[in-house]
Amino acid sequence: MSDFERPVVRPRRLRRTPALRELVAETTLRPGQLVLPAFVREGASEPVPISSMPGVVQHSRDSLRRAAVEAVEAGVRGLMLFGVPTTKDAVGSGATDPDGILNLAIADVAAEVGDDLVVMSDLCLDEFTDHGHCGVLDERGHIDNDATLQRYADMALAQAEAGAAVVGPSGMMDGQVAVIREALDAAGHLDTAILAYSAKYASAFYGPFREAVDSALQGDRRTYQQDARNARESVREVLLDIDEGADIVMVKPALAYLDVLRRIADLAAEQGVPVAAYNISGEYSMVEAAAAQGWIEREPAILETLTAIRRAGADVILTYWAVEAARWLR
Repeated sequence: MSDFERPVVRPRRLRRTPALRELVAETTLRPGQLVLPAFVREGASEPVPISSMPGVVQHSRDSLRRAAVEAVEAGVRGLMLFGVPTTKDAVGSGATDPDGILNLAIADVAAEVGDDLVVMSDLCLDEFTDHGHCGVLDERGHIDNDATLQRYADMALAQAEAGAAVVGPSGMMDGQVAVIREALDAAGHLDTAILAYSAKYASAFYGPFREAVDSALQGDRRTYQQDARNARESVREVLLDIDEGADIVMVKPALAYLDVLRRIADLAAEQGVPVAAYNISGEYSMVEAAAAQGWIEREPAILETLTAIRRAGADVILTYWAVEAARWLR
């Protein structure tokens, strides 16, 4: 054997066996950290497949109840609901109708699983408007921020009264958290939490989601969602939302914004507020498409993706793989 200086420090020692690797793992991924986003379609008698999101469906009310039970059994602890109405109008009337599909679905799931699952609801108008935007339009066709805030306040009340434990304002309107918190508190919903989509970017990866909610979007959302080139802006948005009463703040999308997530996670820790990240539809569909072609191994790729989001600092992950990943992790 040739004469050489042997290394004294050998990090590989701690990678030698699965037990050793598990013992010293820095990042944990648990079922209870996962939230399942779910779509419910008005008038559906059975689940409707979403072509761009293999394995994801628009639920009927009955199949949504079953999906909620499956999530609980897998160890998932949150369900984020999105409604897909049959009728849309300029102000998103279905969002505040007690008999609208989203509010009925909230009540269905709350009655089915009680406190075993945190019932969350998307608080945004885009699924309910005939123009597909997240707010009310003015006479010039621009988003009217302050008129939209009143719609959000009414929507928050409808969702809280239906049984939502957490409302998720995702429209990126200025002042939305403050208005929602004031409306909830004034109506006695002091315990209804707000999961604020505080750093939500205008992204090219939302395409499959728009199929999932039958989006009628005209144009784009760049006047209210954040510019992908900006990171400091997210810090400002998060601090504003925390000051206005957000209980949890979120970064969306997750994978293309892991640097932002790390920054926000550090900031949120200083503020004592949990941080969530949304592993969005395009991120899901890319992995599914590559796995279907045999280009990557599906299960390891999914778990690596979710672990990366946790490693970047997310306390909570919204992911369409929640139930499947939870079963693997258990």
